[in-house]
Amino acid sequence: MPSSGHRLRDVEHHPLLTENDSYDSAASSPAEADAADRVWFIRDGCGMICAVLTWLLVVYADFVVTFVMLLPSKDFWYSVVNGVVFNCLAVLALSSHLRTMLTDPGAVPKGNATKEYMESLQLKPGEVIYKCPKCCCIKPERAHHCSICKRCIRKMDHHCPWVNNCVGEKNQRFFVLFTMYIALASVHALVLCGLQFIACVRGQWTECSDFSPPVTVILLIFLCLEGLLFFTFTAVMFGTQIHSICNDETSQAGGASKRPISRRPCPRQLSESQGLDRLHAFQLKASSRHLTRICKTQKEDWCLDWRTGPLRGPGAA
Repeated sequence: MPSSGHRLRDVEHHPLLTENDSYDSAASSPAEADAADRVWFIRDGCGMICAVLTWLLVVYADFVVTFVMLLPSKDFWYSVVNGVVFNCLAVLALSSHLRTMLTDPGAVPKGNATKEYMESLQLKPGEVIYKCPKCCCIKPERAHHCSICKRCIRKMDHHCPWVNNCVGEKNQRFFVLFTMYIALASVHALVLCGLQFIACVRGQWTECSDFSPPVTVILLIFLCLEGLLFFTFTAVMFGTQIHSICNDETSQAGGASKRPISRRPCPRQLSESQGLDRLHAFQLKASSRHLTRICKTQKEDWCLDWRTGPLRGPGAA
């Protein structure tokens, strides 16, 4: 049986670590060492700015909807119902944003490519595994190294600066929820803006808002632009994520990451249409299985459940 070194493929041919070798996992990590065992948070300047900007835009939309459109309205139930719906969507969106940002996306432990660990895997003769030369870890199938998180992430889809984190195996469902809630809130805000413009034009801009007509117009126009941009972006991302989940693929590997849904050939006695129906049934069952795997969690996790264990920082092994 070949040695463990022959079974490990490393593009840069870095040697395996031994148990006596030291590996400074915090040196290349964007998180501080003292926070590594408490929370997962990426200290990337661009990502933090984008995350804060996301919150500010949501707060701005909530301000315009509440104080410019709903509170001045004379229809009590119109204000209450729309206020409750929009604020619930905003809270759920921000909660999902935090969960996506502060959840370990599926980081592979650093520095586990040791000879001792290789021997414990009991690999079969000729079996090949891969080591990441950047974080010195054994890479699972479909894991990719993120240059911003400085970790290998299981089933990494992409690094999103708007959530200041990678979207991977463990936080993809929160990212899907974030895009869905933002898209719904954007549509709601656009509808309210349209109704507000109609009410203001009919009332000659006298009683439709507590602000002056020029300020009201500027606030509403900016909210419309924000709603259009946010809806377009999040709707596309939501559709892309659902498509990727159903087809069990990631954007990192593209079509190469697709795995065949079924290798069973259609029986020869089946007609072409029957064979296609059978194949479509296989595909539908596989898509449902992939969605269930991603969404398999407690119902509270899809809303506001924060009862999770301590989150690890990117510097933790």
